[in-house]
Amino acid sequence: MPNGSRCGDLLKILVWDGQGLILIAKRLEKGRFVWPQTQAGVVSLTAAQLSMLFEGIDWRMPAWTARPQATV
Repeated sequence: MPNGSRCGDLLKILVWDGQGLILIAKRLEKGRFVWPQTQAGVVSLTAAQLSMLFEGIDWRMPAWTARPQATV
């Protein structure tokens, strides 16, 4: 299971920028992040999968897991 909440609504990403680590965290108000299957404890993502994951879109069938609501 990826690092984050057990509910699957929290995503944490560590990025090395050449000088240090950057922690990026995102929590979905509705829905869950959909992860690909792990192989030997490692998750490999394409750039497209990472982009959709970060937006809360199910990469297996591109649609939001919880469609954003319009503000009035």
